[in-house]
Amino acid sequence: MTDVNPTARPGPGRTDRRAELAAGLARVRSRIAAACAAAGRADSEVTMVAVTKTYPASDVLALAGLGVVDMGENRDQEAAGKAAEVAAAGAAPRWHFIGQLQRNKCRSVVRYADVVQSVDSVRLARALDVAALAGRDRPVDVLVQVSIDADPSRGGALPGSADPDAGLGAVAGAVAGAAGLRLAGLMAVAPLGWEPQRAFARLAEVAEAFRAAHPEAVALSAGMSGDLEAAIRHGATHVRVGSALLGMRSTLR
Repeated sequence: MTDVNPTARPGPGRTDRRAELAAGLARVRSRIAAACAAAGRADSEVTMVAVTKTYPASDVLALAGLGVVDMGENRDQEAAGKAAEVAAAGAAPRWHFIGQLQRNKCRSVVRYADVVQSVDSVRLARALDVAALAGRDRPVDVLVQVSIDADPSRGGALPGSADPDAGLGAVAGAVAGAAGLRLAGLMAVAPLGWEPQRAFARLAEVAEAFRAAHPEAVALSAGMSGDLEAAIRHGATHVRVGSALLGMRSTLR
């Protein structure tokens, strides 16, 4: 990534904000490095996805200038315009769509997202495939969102379920067989009320069985600002970091 218009004069507050982001990035990278060392893993095994939802395009551009490649958004209504603004400014991060995705938004999402981390049904996989084939010249990487506690009300494909639409095996099969998609791995969020260690230990078990069936789908997106260490301990390859990197939204100038 290269900074955008590096010779331009910073606007009001831009220099301070860039310094804030640089400091946050250093702290997060230090946490990731320490967690990897504790787990006996190399830093290079873990990708940080900067969750930029609710933050302005200027923050994305600043992060890109600081070397951050992967950005995450969870609402198409916000992400589509932001991605266009960032592209117009000359930056090309790798966008991850990480929120609940409605089938009628697939055509919009595939225009900017290189990775969709929240596919949790066969119907959604099929809609995303149709959109990708019509709107892209390369497949979309897909992480199947898995439900750790198997509660269908929380969303996520269900491990061990024979449900033809929401069972993990059925969803993974639909993605793997889609010409416009590439099955890359799994994503999960620790359920409310679960200790991170318990949640991610369970996820690691699901991931091990999943990889036996899909050995090339090795990505595991788990862990956020408050629990990334536990996720890395249990094999996360991607951590999704928002507030620890960018600060609390209400404090931004």
